[in-house]
Amino acid sequence: MQLTAPVTGTDETRPTARDADGMAVASFILGLLGLLVLNIFLGPISIVLAVVSLWRGTTRRARAFLGLTLGVADLAVLAIAMQVSHTLSWSL
Repeated sequence: MQLTAPVTGTDETRPTARDADGMAVASFILGLLGLLVLNIFLGPISIVLAVVSLWRGTTRRARAFLGLTLGVADLAVLAIAMQVSHTLSWSL
């Protein structure tokens, strides 16, 4: 008795695309979170995840571009806050 369907053909592109979709969503969430806290760490991570997900061919291209934009905005907010407060970090 066979409990699983027989493997007729393997679709190797779908797990990679699924991973890329997850990276695009993670990039967006980390970029959004980075605007509030830990932008010195979350900004670059968001940028890297967005670029890798776009390179792997995500189906969520808009989400990856939003993550990329938010990652750059994280670093811009950090740079502006550093100029205003003359420190390496910022607080509200």
